[in-house]
Amino acid sequence: MEGNLFEQVEKAIELLRAKYLLSEIYFEGIYRKETMEYPEEALREAIINAVIHRDYVGAHTQLKIFPDRLILWNEGGLPKEIAIEDLKRHHPSRPRNELLADVFFKAGLIETWGRGTLKIVQGCIAAGLPEPEFREEFGGFSIYFSKDIYTVEKLKAMGLNERQIRAVMYAKEKGRITNKEYQHINNDISRQTATIELKDIVNKKLFIRSGVAGRGIAYSLTKLTNN
Repeated sequence: MEGNLFEQVEKAIELLRAKYLLSEIYFEGIYRKETMEYPEEALREAIINAVIHRDYVGAHTQLKIFPDRLILWNEGGLPKEIAIEDLKRHHPSRPRNELLADVFFKAGLIETWGRGTLKIVQGCIAAGLPEPEFREEFGGFSIYFSKDIYTVEKLKAMGLNERQIRAVMYAKEKGRITNKEYQHINNDISRQTATIELKDIVNKKLFIRSGVAGRGIAYSLTKLTNN
């Protein structure tokens, strides 16, 4: 992308919308609406962050699009005072390029309180997507956006049978599932069969088991990212 930095941000969003990402089309009354498969505001925030925090002595900012994920990388790591885990909670803003940050702030495109990464996370959660993953790698900083991995097509590709897929979709809706519920939604299969198939889902890292025998064991979805 060429042009001033404002233009580069807008061109990147437009290119994603027009060429690389699918959009769901719906209508509110007579008005046509489009929703990209990743939330546009989260993508915009991530691209702006890359522009502001990039080390301009190094490589260009890079955007990679895969069928199941999108990765944004910029040269330059985090300030030593801020750890990766801090990005998903309130933290101070320490822009690498203070003049750029000031310009984008005065243009109304960012805040000064270090909420950019929080807005990215919240935007993905609100859209029903997995939380994005933040990484320091290859001398820079990456954001990994992932699509919903809990779809029938993807679960079939992972080798789950119909009963297991039904259980995953149940847990996706209800938040968890027990062995008894697994039996019930699958035409009252045996407890032994339910145990074996639930264990297989855990081994595939789709379920996390919690609780202890006697007090009730339950299974909930694992927050996966696609590496």
